[in-house]
Amino acid sequence: MIDMIVKTLTEAKQPQSDFVKLMDSFNDPYLVLIACILSLRTNDRTTYPATLRMFELAKTPEKMMMVNEDDLAKAIYPVGFYKNKAGQIIELSRLLVEKYCGKVPCDIDELCKFRGVGRKTANLVLSEGFKVPAICVDVHVHRIFNRLGYVTTKNPEETEFALREKLPKKYWIPINSLLVTHGQNVCKPIKPMCDVCPIEKYCAKLI
Repeated sequence: MIDMIVKTLTEAKQPQSDFVKLMDSFNDPYLVLIACILSLRTNDRTTYPATLRMFELAKTPEKMMMVNEDDLAKAIYPVGFYKNKAGQIIELSRLLVEKYCGKVPCDIDELCKFRGVGRKTANLVLSEGFKVPAICVDVHVHRIFNRLGYVTTKNPEETEFALREKLPKKYWIPINSLLVTHGQNVCKPIKPMCDVCPIEKYCAKLI
């Protein structure tokens, strides 16, 4: 079933948000990391232009640690918790320079040591930044896999570990973008558009 779900969603070519396309284009773990921090608790329409404004100020940890915190906060406004995120990004950048020689660690446990970085962000850095197999589970991935009946879990972290046991490794990297896009366009949390869903026939509609 999962092979057909992935194949069908890939061929459906649903429109991606500008932010999803931006994240998919990155080859720099640092850019993935700080853009993901901006995206937390903020919709893609707001996060995308804020990310571009942030990158006008700096795109490396060495330069970002020198940015004035108020200037960064103004640049990323109105993302959620923009003042806290500005301080977090500058602090993280300084730690990368001072403790990691300016390089983002390719290790989920090391990444989770940074303030405000959880497993979702860490896994996205591994998959999008380093292109190594990692399963980034956000609300869309958690909701859709449970709705399909592919897993039965209570929260995104449980979903990640369930998928590690069940989802073929070849799908670990692309699954986030596929399901985020599907969740934004069709399989919405309220009133999912089942009548136009390309994978409706595989869905148990459990939640």
